Amino acid sequence: MTSTTSDQKAASSPLMVKPHRQRLVSKDGRSLMQGSAPGSRETWFGALRDMWGTWLALRWRWVVLAFCGSFLLHWLLFAVLWYLLARVNGDLDVADHDSPPPGHVLCVKHVTGFTAAFSFALETQLTIGYGTMYPNADCPTAIALLALQMLLGLMLEAFITGAFVAKFSRPQKRCGGILFSPQAVVCEVKGQRCLMFRVCNLLPRPLVDVCVSAVLYEERDDHELHQTAMEFSVDNLGPRPCPLFLSPLTFYHPLTPSSPLNNVPNTKHFELVVFLTASQESTGSGYHKRTSYLSDEIQYGSCFAKVTSRHGKGRSKAESMRYFDTQPCPLTLPNTHTSDALEKEHVVVQINGEGSDRVE
Repeated sequence: MTSTTSDQKAASSPLMVKPHRQRLVSKDGRSLMQGSAPGSRETWFGALRDMWGTWLALRWRWVVLAFCGSFLLHWLLFAVLWYLLARVNGDLDVADHDSPPPGHVLCVKHVTGFTAAFSFALETQLTIGYGTMYPNADCPTAIALLALQMLLGLMLEAFITGAFVAKFSRPQKRCGGILFSPQAVVCEVKGQRCLMFRVCNLLPRPLVDVCVSAVLYEERDDHELHQTAMEFSVDNLGPRPCPLFLSPLTFYHPLTPSSPLNNVPNTKHFELVVFLTASQESTGSGYHKRTSYLSDEIQYGSCFAKVTSRHGKGRSKAESMRYFDTQPCPLTLPNTHTSDALEKEHVVVQINGEGSDRVE
């Protein structure tokens, strides 16, 4: 009974489960939350109603399998139809298709079995050219079936081609070269404590109009997920988008009395989800990337190390991770604006510029 109650509480309050620390968004931007599990019938109906979205959400192994399976089923279906046409028309009983009996009109020349019917359906769909097997213009049924196969085949090819192009051009898949810092930091900037994170661009293409938004997710005592918007900016641009993605970019959020982080109790588990959008300069294509930071992924009293170059071109991912190195940053201002959830004494140990181990 106790286990069941705990499971129900964990399902209704995913952020409050401290032993597992379940996230809403992974560090690489994947959504880790799933909706309620309806019955299989409702699931299939929902997938059919949104077939396009279901297709794009499939993994590549299933997409390739569906691609091959759809064409094989299409060829098999019309192979059966061509075979039935030959059976009903009596073409299978004709021994010599080059010299049919008087008065007998062949629908498809040299379709003498199911294997020949499948080969004819394949030749028709792929338009590779008829050899000894070809439809007879004097058989209206054969011409109608030929038109039906070509029409459905073109629709299938259009859908498959469009789905492949859409899956290749998804904004999330184009953002593999945009990296977020593994940790956020809290330090003093121009006399103000700020929460900061850094973004690096490894893409060979220049990006413009970089916008960042963030949402603080926390669960209240009523076990409801509460969302609060947080504003981040670069230097003195304010809420305006950054016109050029000069790698790396450091985004700031001042920890003023009105900051949502001041209202997070020390006992609460929160998650800060960051969304980045940008456009490619040459084509205008959109880029979308996101990540999240938990409370133990925020280094209090640290700052990002200064970089000697603001250009990420030609650098490997391992080299660019040095942009995310942190160093101690003593806090001299009185702690009047920072939430107790961030105020913890700890020692930060930097390992290869890719993360930190914290000793509470």
